[in-house]
Amino acid sequence: MLKVQIFKGEIVPFSFKLSAEKFCSEDFLDNGKFIGEIEIFGETVNNGLEFIVRGKIKCCKEFNCDRCLTTATENQIHEFEEEIDSAEIVENLFDITELVRDILIASQPIQNLCKADCKGLCPVCGQNLNDGECNCNRLSVDPRLAPLMDFKNF
Repeated sequence: MLKVQIFKGEIVPFSFKLSAEKFCSEDFLDNGKFIGEIEIFGETVNNGLEFIVRGKIKCCKEFNCDRCLTTATENQIHEFEEEIDSAEIVENLFDITELVRDILIASQPIQNLCKADCKGLCPVCGQNLNDGECNCNRLSVDPRLAPLMDFKNF
């Protein structure tokens, strides 16, 4: 699908724009999906000793925040540089489709947050604390440690 050219002793630029919906299946990510266009650009290098493909991937991800559950989007840029096995080059062409998919998956954060300082939801009433405070008593004490609350200032 995404084939780049490689010629001996040359640097060959490449550029692709594709629909995120067509490139990434429904179950591509655990939480969220890519939207809009995915832009892939870079160059292939053959210096006589090794074959290298390097470049950047620009995309936009839509997801539910792990703390407050609101829908958010994030523009992402992922850089890559990979050495290519010469056996995978057929007629001076190399398919980077799987490489791009692997980079997109591996580059995703463990936790998806709408913003770095997201306050999340109130565990009592479910109020989104980014929109304002609620009047709930969120102090919950482990019942095994509750007797320690009887000790005042010593």
